[in-house]
Amino acid sequence: MIHSSPSCTDLFEPGLLRLEEAISKVLDQITPLSGSECISITDASHRVLARSIVSKINVPAHTNSAVDGYAIHHRDIPATDEKKTLTVIGEALAGKPCPEKLASGQAIRIMTGAILPTGSDTVLMQEHVKNIAANQILIDGKHRPGENIRLAGEDISQGETILSAGKLLLPADLGLIASIGQSEIAVKRKIHVGIVSTGNEILPQGTVHEPGKVYDSNRFSLIGALARLPVQVHDYGIIPDDPEQLKQVFLKAADHCDVVISSGGVSVGEADFAKIVLAELGNINFWKVAIKPGRPMAFGKIGDSIFFGLPGNPVAVMVTFYLFVLPALYRLAGTSENYHLATFAARTLEKLRKKPGRTEFQRGIMSRADNGQWQVRTTGKQGSGILKSMSLANCFIVLEHDRSHVAAGELVDVLPFACLP
Repeated sequence: MIHSSPSCTDLFEPGLLRLEEAISKVLDQITPLSGSECISITDASHRVLARSIVSKINVPAHTNSAVDGYAIHHRDIPATDEKKTLTVIGEALAGKPCPEKLASGQAIRIMTGAILPTGSDTVLMQEHVKNIAANQILIDGKHRPGENIRLAGEDISQGETILSAGKLLLPADLGLIASIGQSEIAVKRKIHVGIVSTGNEILPQGTVHEPGKVYDSNRFSLIGALARLPVQVHDYGIIPDDPEQLKQVFLKAADHCDVVISSGGVSVGEADFAKIVLAELGNINFWKVAIKPGRPMAFGKIGDSIFFGLPGNPVAVMVTFYLFVLPALYRLAGTSENYHLATFAARTLEKLRKKPGRTEFQRGIMSRADNGQWQVRTTGKQGSGILKSMSLANCFIVLEHDRSHVAAGELVDVLPFACLP
């Protein structure tokens, strides 16, 4: 009699974790890193703020005009059905205030960003007045007091905390810091991440192709996915299926890196040594997750280093990176924001095959229908080794754990690649 062992087709295998449970187990093991450095804001994109930033000034520093037009006092606005002539007595430019003090019946020509002249409290857009002489304008009553002005401190007030520690800095944040005159900030140190590809069948680029072997793609996909994160990548290359070599490289990587990511060697084959070596050197928290692709994935620690043993198939590597490694890196970096997969509903244009008992991530191409609603179709064959399916796609189609086959026209969740690093 042949006794079957668990395989990737088994949906109710003992020890197989649901996706949400596996992510929770990963995050429970993560403690944010300590240590910071002072850098220029020009180098701070996608770094994590170590200390809160408090403004020493008001922004804007002075009440100023939001448009090109004429500064007046609101008392000179006539009744709704009337018109009034005002005398223009001067000009205020951005960076060059007008020294004249406004009196009743007068106006001052003003440009966007210029300080509001003394005696004025309202700005009329130049398109809403009529020039009737070299120094006279005609206005009507279709205006309100205080329009088209930006108050001092309207954006930022002196003493205000504009960004709190733990903020992942995006382009607008850098502009905000620059607007208060600050050029350097304290950020959390970068996470050191080691990348390893494993397997006798893996070839480096530039070598002659051999039968039964494949060129390494996983390291390059992972390095690309890490490019916009606050990390320093350490590339440990390709390691053959040799337990002793794997042990030496894993120990070296764990000694120098906060996180070690390997691909391959975590299934149940006779040459799948990465999981075995991890168990010998450290500990395995789990290694089977109810997802497709990506079921065999080892997660644990070697000393103080977090270890992710990702599958060898190229698509499974990308899926497990986004599901498990990415949220772990955000937490390790000390970000105050929780990482979430930003999905929304779209209507599928085709039937999707799906077995209940696992969460599936099919590669899709989403687009707008003529009625403006989102729609999605797959890229075709969905094998976990078909890396082309990732290149063609612009989203994941996320099919929930308990869902079965999906009929054409049904709503499904999609995760745009644009929402990922």
